Amino acid sequence: MDSDTPDGKGHPCIEVVEACGEWFVRVVEEDQELTRSFELESYALAFAEGQRIRLHLDKFARL
Repeated sequence: MDSDTPDGKGHPCIEVVEACGEWFVRVVEEDQELTRSFELESYALAFAEGQRIRLHLDKFARL
């Protein structure tokens, strides 16, 4: 998912992906990016849902 805008700032988005047995949640908001890893899918999805609510987004992307 492309999170860059022409002015160089990212628009808010949340991405969830599984790799090598771990779940990663990437949170992008304006000029900040945070990636958290989780051993359990349910924890990753709960974190992503909380961030979605905090950022007032309609959904998050599962890649």
